[in-house]
Amino acid sequence: MNIVNIHQAKTQLSQLLSRVEKGEKIIIANRGKPVAYLTPYTESLLPKRIAGRLRGKFTVSEDFFHTDEELINLFEEEES
Repeated sequence: MNIVNIHQAKTQLSQLLSRVEKGEKIIIANRGKPVAYLTPYTESLLPKRIAGRLRGKFTVSEDFFHTDEELINLFEEEES
């Protein structure tokens, strides 16, 4: 993994991008301190989320949000 300074990155951006396309990973530094990581771009492997796609597939019971007061008190109880 190579480290290049900002000036070098600005003047040789096309060359750096060619190296990254080949799989190389490059760190861009400002006065020797790493500030950015140049890596190949990849599309997300996760499918896009679709709002409402599970509508009608399941139901929630009427008492779903009903909780025993004793249980709530256990969570809300302050330590002494």
